Amino acid sequence: MSKAPLMPMATAVWLVENTSLTFKQIANFCKLHEVEVQGIADGEVAKGIVGYNPIISGQLTNEEIELSSKDENRQLNIIDEEVEVKSAENKIKKYVPLSKRQDKPDSALWLLKNHSILKDSQIAKLVGVTKNSVSSIRNKSYWNYNSLNAKDPVAMGLFSQKELLAAIEKAERRILREKKEKEKLALVNKTGI
Repeated sequence: MSKAPLMPMATAVWLVENTSLTFKQIANFCKLHEVEVQGIADGEVAKGIVGYNPIISGQLTNEEIELSSKDENRQLNIIDEEVEVKSAENKIKKYVPLSKRQDKPDSALWLLKNHSILKDSQIAKLVGVTKNSVSSIRNKSYWNYNSLNAKDPVAMGLFSQKELLAAIEKAERRILREKKEKEKLALVNKTGI
């Protein structure tokens, strides 16, 4: 059984507005009832739904639409059943409620204690504080250091376990690279080459 396209109703809206396909062809492709597609065309169904272009998402090609437009008995075939949805997660800064903002220095302290290989800049980026704050927590000169209570930032939802593991892996690669450079430098100094 073939899969329905991503956002079937919005895709049907786009196909009704932008192609000469029959209601039956659109209904079969979008896994909707033919009456629903008729309702979309009449403006009774899917009011306010913005059409979703299946060509841009890589589920259909112009050629596929043209072939089915010429033969009303030909069904549309979805091209890529595994559509990759790009996450805007990295581009959008996550909002941290006021109640959790006071936990950021506690989280930085937890990371310093439990993952000391992380650079101050990595901790600052993960937790969402300044690098200077992390440095002052590390050398115990933070203005409120005595009141800090180390708390796991993943458990508090400041960032995901995946983000933490990625930062740790990056730090481990950096340490390995620095170790190799030191060994290389020591060998050069020893041999004089």
